[in-house]
Amino acid sequence: MDRDTTSGDLRFALDLADLADAFTLPRFEQADFTLGWKDNRTEVTQADRGAEQLLADHVLANRPGQGFFGEEHGLQGNPDSPWRWIVDPIDGTSGFVRGIPVWATLIALTHAEHEVTVAVVSAPAMKRRWWASRGHGAFADGKRCHVSDVSKMAAAQVSITFNHGWDQLGLTGELVTIQQQAHRARGFGDFWQHCLVAEGALDLAVDAVGVAPYDIASVRLIVEEAGGKFTDRHGNETHDHSTAISSNGLLHDQVIRRLGV
Repeated sequence: MDRDTTSGDLRFALDLADLADAFTLPRFEQADFTLGWKDNRTEVTQADRGAEQLLADHVLANRPGQGFFGEEHGLQGNPDSPWRWIVDPIDGTSGFVRGIPVWATLIALTHAEHEVTVAVVSAPAMKRRWWASRGHGAFADGKRCHVSDVSKMAAAQVSITFNHGWDQLGLTGELVTIQQQAHRARGFGDFWQHCLVAEGALDLAVDAVGVAPYDIASVRLIVEEAGGKFTDRHGNETHDHSTAISSNGLLHDQVIRRLGV
């Protein structure tokens, strides 16, 4: 892929993020939404559904030959296109509905051969935005970002997201051990923990079991373009599996040895 192609796609992705921010932020600030529940007992709002359809309509109008896959409405557009936009309109809905500003719109453009080529994470209530394009680096609010060089767990800052999925895998005890071995452990959750890894503020992030492509495709590219590593718990470099671990790369193998059993 050439630079002109990826730069044009990135500009388009940033435009999508602007559209989403203009739709979601006022609804967050004014608590202007109706709360509902999905079958899996996670929250969903009209803001989630409306933002996703807004972005889908814009993609289908301006990139009519491409596909669009979102958390709320599924696949739209051309199902056979090698190009597919993957979107989570509000990652962190549980915080959104409680007035917690840690939520974001996640946008990724994927290609059947090139995987994730462009990514944007926009968190308007935090006044933060991250983006990346394949082979051209990752940026946080316009500043080039890079992962840390911490190589020992005893010096590491880590983020662990516990959920029942880790209990079912019998690995909650291993997560506790990782926290105990680290210098400092917190639970930032969702997109933010991976973006903090890309910035070098965190050294390791372990996500919840049950993540989907719309949760992690965008942050995967941002971490990788910042020089980090992003895999499932078995060490596979993918955004299509149900687990996700990001790190500066130096701590990755020892975590995989614990969680990949």
